[in-house]
Amino acid sequence: MDSRVRLIVGLGNPGPGYAHTRHNAGTDFVHALAERHGATFKLEKKFNAEVATAIIDGHKVYLLIPTTFMNHSGRAIAPLAKFYNIAAPEILVAHDELDLAPGDIRLKLGGGHGGHNGLRDTIQHLGNQRDFARLRIGIGHPGNADDVVDYVLRKGPPDEREHIENTIDAAIKIIPDVLIGEWNRAMKTLHTQT
Repeated sequence: MDSRVRLIVGLGNPGPGYAHTRHNAGTDFVHALAERHGATFKLEKKFNAEVATAIIDGHKVYLLIPTTFMNHSGRAIAPLAKFYNIAAPEILVAHDELDLAPGDIRLKLGGGHGGHNGLRDTIQHLGNQRDFARLRIGIGHPGNADDVVDYVLRKGPPDEREHIENTIDAAIKIIPDVLIGEWNRAMKTLHTQT
């Protein structure tokens, strides 16, 4: 897969009560990316999302944050992708990842949903297309499966938050490579920095 990226999505839950919780790591990434590049979000009801357009190293990219809850993320992503004729391989979805420790972050090309409800719904609404890229932002695991829901919906302690913010900053730096399909270079840079 060597597609250029035209759409970057940040998964999370809407509303101030969920802001900066672990489950909103993807949303935090896209907000930080928009801020770095001077992009402003506008509510687009037809897409169930806040949408911004950024120019990064001369390349236009759509930034999308669903206004749906996490489990219905695909209801925001698929309509915008269809409207702008954006294929699944041209999409990067940023999301929280239980299987990575805070401070770890990984790019992944395609794959399943791994139990992540936001990815599951995205795959379903893209017509079972799985070949979109993912930016997996580590949030750690509480250690017990029964504690996961409460864990992801809470904010982490300051040191954990700092680790996540540092990985988000590292990921922002490799986006120019992602936008031109330089996946190997982007991965090498990101995975050796974090």
